[in-house]
Amino acid sequence: MAELGKGVTAGKLALNVQKRLSRAQEKVLQKLGKADETRDTAFEELVASFNKQMTEGTKLQRDLKAYLAAVKAMHDASRRLQDCLADMYEPDWFGKEEMDALVEDTDTLWLDYHQNLTDKALLCMDTYLAQFPEIKSRIAKRERKLVDFDSARHHFSSLQKGKKKDEAKIAKAEEDLGRAQKIFEELNVELQDELPTLWDSRVGVYVGTFQSLAGHQEKFHKEMSKLSQNLNDIMTKLEEQRQLKKDATAATKKVDDAKSEEANHSESTSPAPKQEPTGTEQASQRDDDEDDDDDDRPRDEVQSGWDYSDSISQSCAQPGWEGPEAAEGQEERGYAAQPYSEPDWDDDDGRVGQGDWGQEEESSVTNGSDADLPPGFLYKVKAVHEYTATDNDELELKVGDAVLVLAFDNPDEQDDGWLLGVKESHWSQKKDISAKGVFPENFTQKV
Repeated sequence: MAELGKGVTAGKLALNVQKRLSRAQEKVLQKLGKADETRDTAFEELVASFNKQMTEGTKLQRDLKAYLAAVKAMHDASRRLQDCLADMYEPDWFGKEEMDALVEDTDTLWLDYHQNLTDKALLCMDTYLAQFPEIKSRIAKRERKLVDFDSARHHFSSLQKGKKKDEAKIAKAEEDLGRAQKIFEELNVELQDELPTLWDSRVGVYVGTFQSLAGHQEKFHKEMSKLSQNLNDIMTKLEEQRQLKKDATAATKKVDDAKSEEANHSESTSPAPKQEPTGTEQASQRDDDEDDDDDDRPRDEVQSGWDYSDSISQSCAQPGWEGPEAAEGQEERGYAAQPYSEPDWDDDDGRVGQGDWGQEEESSVTNGSDADLPPGFLYKVKAVHEYTATDNDELELKVGDAVLVLAFDNPDEQDDGWLLGVKESHWSQKKDISAKGVFPENFTQKV
């Protein structure tokens, strides 16, 4: 025989079995119409309302859990999508730090939304439905006690109607009837008070649950709308940055093409270089010239064999300057003999000294001594294209703006195709270069 549970005696077990048999027998008699059954229509309506309320609450709890599961799944999908965007977003793109902060804020918003729904809506429903099992158990107990009451009442009535009346049994049956009636009425009164109150409480529970749900949804979507707008602004700025770079590249290419075309045009219009005659051609040319000279000389000179070239050399030769007599003659005629001096050769590279020719060209950068020009001024340019600044250190340009180009403090910081400058209008009014910034060179024209 199986061992009985702790605290359960054989007598109590037998008593419970006897009660179940009596209740089953009474139910059969009631079904057959041989025993009266106590009916309480009002209480049955309360029980029907209770069952409906419990079914609706259980369904609402199940659907709310499914909604929270969907929110969590949406959160996971959103986090993966945002992480993918953050990983693909390159560091030199516009708003990299803002993008990372936006991804973190979006994840935090989803977490708060899910946690608030769990704490304020789901836990409220769990607390509301937690009381139903206990009340349902008491309703079932009332039903059993009602059967016991009907059974005791039927047994007492049968003893009273019997031919042989046993007063002891009648007294015992009457005592059992009174005890069963008392237990039943206590449960019945409690449930008749609690069930209507529980039925009315469902409205407050539904209102609180859906108000909390709607409030958290409104807050979540409002904050998410702001984050979505920020994301849209970042994407718009990124597209503008891409378009500006594209326009700058196109402008640079256009300028380069124009310079290349101008260089090609200059080469095509320049005269062809004069070709030097070869040695044979030079000798032939000299022979032709000598023949022409011979033809031009007088016939008697040619026949006498006089060298015409020697006469030319003698006639063109300078008079002799040697001797004191020649020197005196020169002084009388106003000539002064100048001693010959060796050229002044430079010790380093052996080139002839040419005065100031060897000096380095003075730098065009000013040191700020001129009150009308800023320190480090190089030259002035005029904006021929509009440029919108995309960073704090950039200078925004309008078509026609005059800009004073400045030298970089550190030449290594200068990027190819970019200049540093301050607007001439700002410098003229405030004499302040704090508003200086970099700008693309191909958006301006030197003046």
